[in-house]
Amino acid sequence: MENPVEKREKAKYELSCGAIIFKIHEKKPQYLLVKYPRYWGFPKGHVEPGEDEEKTAFRETFEEVGLTDLRFVPGFRKVAVKKFRSPIDNEIIRKEFVFLIAQTRQWNVRMSSEHEDFKWCNFEKALSLIRPVGVKRLLADANLFIEKNFDLNLEILKNEEIKKV
Repeated sequence: MENPVEKREKAKYELSCGAIIFKIHEKKPQYLLVKYPRYWGFPKGHVEPGEDEEKTAFRETFEEVGLTDLRFVPGFRKVAVKKFRSPIDNEIIRKEFVFLIAQTRQWNVRMSSEHEDFKWCNFEKALSLIRPVGVKRLLADANLFIEKNFDLNLEILKNEEIKKV
């Protein structure tokens, strides 16, 4: 009898980091969404050697939408895991996506060629554009965290300094 454990292929590990970018406008968070070919989401990408999660999220956000004044909010870090087969070599990939929250004061976005569009949206509009359930949950968690931890009148974190990269 074959051992099913022995038959399992070992998955290649990949790590991507991204940021849920928000700006306070009229005492409500506005979220930056980017349009990938098949869905709306957040800027993200692979971690390069020597980078930590914040550095990767900052670099990817700059490369994808041109924002430079990100202030990462401590206390929020969400991880999603996806397993899939590579369309190139049929290898099993186990990919982790780490998302942080970052505040910006910029409205101007310089979109990269890897995206089809971008939008600044309130929570309800962003939730209606996002299709993947996991990304909807990520946005809901971020929105709840911001509402709980931010003074939306002053546009600042209630109890801690915001970390600027």
